[in-house]
Amino acid sequence: MLTSKKKQNIIAKYRTHATDTGSPQVQIAILTAEIKELIDHLRTHKKDFSSRRGLLKKVSERRHLMKYLKKDNAKAYDELMSKLKI
Repeated sequence: MLTSKKKQNIIAKYRTHATDTGSPQVQIAILTAEIKELIDHLRTHKKDFSSRRGLLKKVSERRHLMKYLKKDNAKAYDELMSKLKI
């Protein structure tokens, strides 16, 4: 689980304007950080199937947001993918 400090750092790094907290770019960045943490957790706890289900839900949600961003703003999508190295 991301701490609020980590989440605030991600929001500050990927926001599009000063008061932005919910743009697709920010949501994708937060989901990517959560996915990375869950992957590390699952490497240690291989039989934690409820966390695995949560991981799949987060990956699916991120995929939908990425699809929306690509359709809506392809340039922002390309920039974000290069920043996040996806």
